[in-house]
Amino acid sequence: MRHIPATLATRYLEEGWWTQDTIGTMLTRGLAAAPDTEFRIHSKIRPWTGTFADVDLVARRLAGGLRERGVGAGDVVAFQLPNWMEAAAVFWASTFLGATVVPIVHFYGRKEVAYILDETKPKVFITAEKFGRTEYQPDLCANIPIVGVVGRDFEDLLSDVPLAENIDTDPTSAVLIAFTSGTTRAPKGVIHSHQTLGHETRQLLGLYPKDRGKQLTSAPVGHFIGMVNAFLIPVVDGSPINLTDAWDPEQALELMTSDQLTVGGGATYFLTSLLDHPKFTPEHLACMKYAGLGGSSVPAAVTRRLADFGITVFRSYGSTEHPSITGSSHLAPEDKRLFTDGNVMEGAEIRLADDGEILSRGPDLCIGYTDQALTDATFDADGWYHTGDIGEIDEDGYLTITDRKSDIIIRGGENVSALEVEEILLSMPGVAEAAAVSAPDERLGEHVAAVLRLLPGHSLPTMDELRAHFDRAGVAKQKWPEELHQVDDFHRTASGKIQKFLVRQDIATV
Repeated sequence: MRHIPATLATRYLEEGWWTQDTIGTMLTRGLAAAPDTEFRIHSKIRPWTGTFADVDLVARRLAGGLRERGVGAGDVVAFQLPNWMEAAAVFWASTFLGATVVPIVHFYGRKEVAYILDETKPKVFITAEKFGRTEYQPDLCANIPIVGVVGRDFEDLLSDVPLAENIDTDPTSAVLIAFTSGTTRAPKGVIHSHQTLGHETRQLLGLYPKDRGKQLTSAPVGHFIGMVNAFLIPVVDGSPINLTDAWDPEQALELMTSDQLTVGGGATYFLTSLLDHPKFTPEHLACMKYAGLGGSSVPAAVTRRLADFGITVFRSYGSTEHPSITGSSHLAPEDKRLFTDGNVMEGAEIRLADDGEILSRGPDLCIGYTDQALTDATFDADGWYHTGDIGEIDEDGYLTITDRKSDIIIRGGENVSALEVEEILLSMPGVAEAAAVSAPDERLGEHVAAVLRLLPGHSLPTMDELRAHFDRAGVAKQKWPEELHQVDDFHRTASGKIQKFLVRQDIATV
């Protein structure tokens, strides 16, 4: 765990940013206050309609069943599920038990899942029998004591006696390990406590407009922000939960008119794919009053376009490690909302290092990584998180991200490690050297571009050959390069390192 200075911990408690609530008690209170609130899964495969009380009962029965099998406070419960009711039940049940929950993005491939399970060594793993390209792989779970498969035997884990009382849990303890791809080969396991996640939930809710309407959430619940928006904020707020397990712009448009749902932000792709759809009409525009953008690059051209449609755009900046560093209110001046990443959120602090790197700290900052060496390298003794991002702060205190020190490509809100992509590229026949860089994408913010230097006598592979190679490597499709370039040599530093900012500039002019 990282060092948290005592003065900061005392301040966070005195200001009420940290409380003695656990996530389980927050959820229990919210579910009891609005038991009849709608909970719906809009899915072609596993649709479901019910209420908070219905899902709460499944979660309590699951918690009872897991408790009977010896699961309790401090144990690890991992799940890899699409945006289904069972995912909510697993998450809620884990918090009732005081367990540490590990959500895994449903489209992660065998390589990522195997790493995460090995890193966290869960006592329980819940997955789907089959969804899209993902399917249950028994050999990955061979050493996990309790395994449940939705669509096969998940119900066998449910007890006839629901867990009545939450297990006593220390609010400073770990409640969540969220994995995010980093600059290393493997994903980073980011650990949040009940206090840091509780503050983030309340803070993010405070940023949302009160008249935002009934939200349709399609961000995967295995991802940090998708999980918070799907399973925490609506319960605290007593607002309906509407999830979809696959992003289909046409389905979203239909739900906007049939169920009066709204799509209110996230990565830019969710909004631009609606505006670009041939069935988009002014009736749909009326359901898109606000657009809270973050989680990926937010091109100024996109924010300007949305504003020209009459949509109130506001941006925020954060990461899985520090989810809400800055943000703009929907009431802020338009130029700040459209062209900056906002000002500092309540309780948060930022400063710029000599090289422009953004350093942050605050009550929603994680408590460390599963890798202690990475923790020691990323957080300093004064509690500052070294983000790896470069930024500028204007005279009004608004932050604008200008570059990234860390070699990450953010595709539609999902982090892609350039190093991981490069290692797979280098395993292709005839590839002497490879660079994976971000390329602008009007829908997704950015996507992966592969730039190769080939061995003599070899030709550039086709895109079909490239996709087949990445498929065999077993990584998520979101990490596959979407454009391919060849160079005779790369721009280099004096020490021979590839200058990726020049590579990005080159492919942008192609």
